Amino acid sequence: MVKVAPSVLSADFTDLKNDIKDVEQGGAKWLHYDVMDGHFVPNISFGADILKQISKITDLYLDVHLMVSDPAFYADRFIAAGADLITFHIEAMDSVESIKALIDHLHEKGVKAGLSIKPGTKVDAIKNFLDDIDLVLVMSVEPGFGGQSFMSGSLDKIRALNEREHQYLIEVDGGINAETGKSCVEAGVDVLVAGSYVFNAEDRKERIASLL
Repeated sequence: MVKVAPSVLSADFTDLKNDIKDVEQGGAKWLHYDVMDGHFVPNISFGADILKQISKITDLYLDVHLMVSDPAFYADRFIAAGADLITFHIEAMDSVESIKALIDHLHEKGVKAGLSIKPGTKVDAIKNFLDDIDLVLVMSVEPGFGGQSFMSGSLDKIRALNEREHQYLIEVDGGINAETGKSCVEAGVDVLVAGSYVFNAEDRKERIASLL
């Protein structure tokens, strides 16, 4: 069953509690939480304190995406704040050893570990870690800003990840709507991150249903 993970980045922060409850009641099972440091990506979002408050008002699975230059430094803060899954970027790491060490650390702390790849990064870049992780996040836009158009080349990456024997979930983030979401599901995706498509809709339940 495909899961929809509405991205908090597109929520109304003057009414965040109600927005989260609305997508939860609308059928979402996950909540995607984008963390940007203004260095790894040219934007700044929010830190662990807001996630801690969110964890108090929802039972949704908290899917934390670290778009930061030093994910190992920040990981424990988000674990303590209630993250169920922490995904970090292969491009932010400087060695195979550091990647494996962070994956092991996340598992030791009782959270799931994910790896993400930017549009310009090939699947081969993470092939040595696929047996160790719980999720692969394929970015179908350049990370850092919401509202971008879906890059169709992401479908080839999803297919390649789906063709091999695997235990990980495949997630896609960027430009997801009913049309692109269907293409991703057909390619083998398990989790669809949708920001503006869900949160900007009058009927969020209908929008979530259109992705399932």
